[in-house]
Amino acid sequence: MELSRKAIPYTPVDKPLHEMTIMIVSTSGVHLLSQEPYNTDPAEGDATYRVIPGDVDSKDLTVTHAAPKDHYNTDFPKEDINTVFPIDRLREMVEDGDLGGVAEKHITMMGYSMRLNKINKETIPALVKEVVRSKADAVLLTAG
Repeated sequence: MELSRKAIPYTPVDKPLHEMTIMIVSTSGVHLLSQEPYNTDPAEGDATYRVIPGDVDSKDLTVTHAAPKDHYNTDFPKEDINTVFPIDRLREMVEDGDLGGVAEKHITMMGYSMRLNKINKETIPALVKEVVRSKADAVLLTAG
């Protein structure tokens, strides 16, 4: 049987969770308050991503996403960013000894763009390089 070039390879976990470092990769539109908000223009959207430092204070994060009518309601994430970007929950798991560590950086996108060709050819390869270069053992994927 020939594998599709688009198939996601299965990667077995080679260490217990309490020894692993986790990186968050999210399409929920999370970004630092000091970072440029995502472009919410429905005709264009946003094909960029943001790098979030691993030691970020969750109070320094917000969400920018296209209108809730067509996408998702950002009211709850703005009240508690952990609903879509569980940075504090991961830290609690480290404190409890259930997780080895939280990565030095995390990656976020808005998750809405009309520029799919750019996302496939530029954004995703750059994002993947960020993940590969990180010291994370695994990625936690979240969406809005």
